Amino acid sequence: MTHANRAAALFDEGFSCSQAVLAAFAEDYGLERETALRLAQPFGGGIGRGGDWCGAVTGALMVIGLKHGRVRSADVAAKDRTYALVNEFIRSFRERHGAVRCNDLLGCEMGTPAGDKAIAEGKLHETVCRGLVRDAAEILDALL
Repeated sequence: MTHANRAAALFDEGFSCSQAVLAAFAEDYGLERETALRLAQPFGGGIGRGGDWCGAVTGALMVIGLKHGRVRSADVAAKDRTYALVNEFIRSFRERHGAVRCNDLLGCEMGTPAGDKAIAEGKLHETVCRGLVRDAAEILDALL
């Protein structure tokens, strides 16, 4: 199963975007699935349902850190590589979707009555968020 399919399946199970993306890659880079799901939970819904940074993006950034993040303070090359990949991921995601914030991607303000109504009526989690999860995983596969 591809990472994109695995991430979409996790999302379909009810996990948030951040959880789905991180957990789809976690075991490849030495992180247990359950730990990944716990770690990524706060980032769902644009960080705690705040509508800010998309969970698919924050989950992906955690994956980049798992693979390339430095573990020794003197390892400047690892830090630079990680930041370069983060910036490339964000550029690619913005190129595909025009934004990285949930509110911008969904076209409404999460956590408000009007925004929550628009999300529910438009089935935006199913029609928009699922695709963002898949795309984040696909971009990661191309970068990593």
